[in-house]
Amino acid sequence: MIKLIFWGTPQFAVPSLVRLLEEPDIEVLGAVTQPDRRRGRGKQLLPSAVKETALKHGLPVWQPHSVKKDAETLEVLRSQPVDAFIVVAYGQILSPEILAIPRLGCINSHGSLLPAYRGAAPIQWALHDGQKATGLTTMLMDVGMDTGDMLLKSTTNIDPFENAHELAERLSQLSGNLLVETLTQLEKHTIVPIPQDEAQATYARLIKKDDFRLDWANPALLLHNQVRGFFPFCIASFRGQPLKITATVPFDAQGTPLLSGSRSLPALEQLVNKVPGDVVSIAKNKGPIIQTGEGYLLLKTVQLSGKKRQSGWDFANGLHLSIEETLENG
Repeated sequence: MIKLIFWGTPQFAVPSLVRLLEEPDIEVLGAVTQPDRRRGRGKQLLPSAVKETALKHGLPVWQPHSVKKDAETLEVLRSQPVDAFIVVAYGQILSPEILAIPRLGCINSHGSLLPAYRGAAPIQWALHDGQKATGLTTMLMDVGMDTGDMLLKSTTNIDPFENAHELAERLSQLSGNLLVETLTQLEKHTIVPIPQDEAQATYARLIKKDDFRLDWANPALLLHNQVRGFFPFCIASFRGQPLKITATVPFDAQGTPLLSGSRSLPALEQLVNKVPGDVVSIAKNKGPIIQTGEGYLLLKTVQLSGKKRQSGWDFANGLHLSIEETLENG
């Protein structure tokens, strides 16, 4: 029986915790998660998704504000008969003292194929960069940022119209099985940790406010990848008000779809080049077509400030959008 403590905070980590709880040869002793946060319009103090799940399964929960400085939590962790710490999107750096506690080590499930996209936002930046495949890597944690020796990987293709929420959901469902297999092989000594090649390392930095701003002078494909990578927060300006762009289809300068797939559309009729941001056409039952710095972008779904998300077609009809109106940069 492998005994472990689970470290995680957001919904992304929940399927991994549930899968570990289901495994008969694994015992989850408890969960470490971030302190309750005030969220929503009412600023209510709410627990993390991992805390809610842990409590439903009768697990003890520890919520140190700073795990590296919390001597009481550290002492509790040392007192547990633990074989491994499993870390999935916890949100704090673990100290060398914590890393040294479990017999099998601290094992992290990271949302990329390391050493690519180390850091805080691997899923978002992989989509932003137009990657065609990604996956998960389990690794033995060390004091660096996602620099530990790699254990197992799981690879998946990325649909060219998939957004960050959808991809994160898929990866979260894959993570649990990969962690179970990793723990099983570590216990049997049938897995060889592989050091990461520093020369191949890339970083997925924290997303900043400016990353959400759309610049219509950019190519259509770049804008499309920005929208799906930073879903649902990419923003432009329409009639002086913020407008979130949440799903798009990119076309080349001839009006031909740049991407194939189930969500692509037939070629558009030949369009006359306008200034980036101009509405050059409104595709029936689809939505407005926007001129970009290179090609065109169909707005499939949008969200006006204070309103619910709607289709581009409903947006165009509801506001009587006209050809040659302009969307400003975010």
